[in-house]
Amino acid sequence: MEDILRKINKADWEGITEAMHHNGYAILPGLLTDQQCRSVRSSYDNPDPYRKTVVMARYRFGLGTYKYFDYPLPGLIEQIRTYLYTRLAPIANSWCKVLNMGVQFPLTHAGLLTECHRQEQKQATVLILKYGPGGFNTLHQDLYGDIYFPMQVVLMLSEPDEDYTGGEFVLTQQIPRAQSKVTVLRPKKGDAVIFTTNFRPEKGSRGYYRVNVKHGVSEVKKGERYTLGVIFHDANN
Repeated sequence: MEDILRKINKADWEGITEAMHHNGYAILPGLLTDQQCRSVRSSYDNPDPYRKTVVMARYRFGLGTYKYFDYPLPGLIEQIRTYLYTRLAPIANSWCKVLNMGVQFPLTHAGLLTECHRQEQKQATVLILKYGPGGFNTLHQDLYGDIYFPMQVVLMLSEPDEDYTGGEFVLTQQIPRAQSKVTVLRPKKGDAVIFTTNFRPEKGSRGYYRVNVKHGVSEVKKGERYTLGVIFHDANN
C-alpha cells in the first residue's frame, strides 16, 4: 500500500493537472506492477468480491462482461480510490468554479461518499471488465445518480499487442456547434488513465464553456483485455 501512495505522490501532478485542463485525460504510467495486475485479474473468476455481474450484450452496452466489487473493497483498490481522489478533487472544483456550476466537492473521498449516501447512493461502483475477441464497449458516461464526481480512472491489467490486439480506449468530446473530437489511447499494462466522466471546461473567446465527453473501447481483435475501473462516487442500484 505504501508503494501505491509513494507512486501517486511522486507523479507529475502539475503535468497531470495541465493535461486534464487541456485534454480531459492524463496517463499516470506504471501505477500497478505486473504482480498487482495479475493479482487483480486473477480475482475475476472468484465470485466472493463482487455484488453484481453485467453481461454487456444483454443491455446493448457492447460485447464483454464486467463485475462490480462489493464493500469492503480490496485494500489495494480502496487505497487507489482514496489517494487519487484527494489529488483530483481540487481539479474538479476548479472546473466547477469556471463553469459557474455552484458545486464544490469535498477534499476527502470519505466526504464524497457521505454526500452520496445522503442521496441513497450506497453501492460500490469499482468494477473489473473483461473483453474477448470481438469485445467492445459503446460510448457512455458512468454517472449512477444525482451525485457524481466528474473524473474517473481506468487501470490497464493486460498488455496491448501481447495479451490482446485492438481494444483501444476511446474518448469523444462534443464541442458546441462543432463536430465531435475523437481521441484514441493505447496505455500499457499497469498504467492509469485519468479522464473526465461527463464534462470538462474549455476556454473560448467569451469565457469558459462546457464540453461533454463520453468514453468507450474499440473492438478487440485477438486475446483478452482486462481493466479495472475506479469510479469515485457510489451508485443508487
